[in-house]
Amino acid sequence: MNRGRPEPVQVVKERRDRALQALVGGIPYIQFLGMRFDRRGDELTSVLTYDDKLIGNPAIPAIHGGVTAAFLETSALIELGWQHLWDEIESGRIEVDALPKALPRMPKTIDFTVDYLRSGLPRDAYARARVNRSGRRYASVHVEAWQDNRARPFAQATGHFLMPEGADNA
Repeated sequence: MNRGRPEPVQVVKERRDRALQALVGGIPYIQFLGMRFDRRGDELTSVLTYDDKLIGNPAIPAIHGGVTAAFLETSALIELGWQHLWDEIESGRIEVDALPKALPRMPKTIDFTVDYLRSGLPRDAYARARVNRSGRRYASVHVEAWQDNRARPFAQATGHFLMPEGADNA
């Protein structure tokens, strides 16, 4: 980080993109599902790229409920990890060059409740997670998934997570 004078915008963008890639790059399940993350500042949108392997019921066809739940839970976990990582990188406590070795440990799921509102159609899906509370020991996250219209989610979920020891999020 450049102390004293502002960093060029492109340098900041590249640093944040590398940090996000380090966070998601070490989770093979994300690649298996075909997920990616669109970052705008500190806001993440999860993208589940459509693939035939995601269909659970070919007669409808609909995205498998387990895939939907995994998409929502992974989106919530990455949002929690990103929020913590963002603070660490922006404050200079973690240098991007030290990643992925310096990545914080990920939270552990305590419980996760999914509301299936309608069938997920055979197309790309998007999700955004909102951290309702994140303390030293516990976090609560709400996440919604949609396809063509964000105002019409096809699934939503609420999760509670055990934060890693030493996470100073209070």
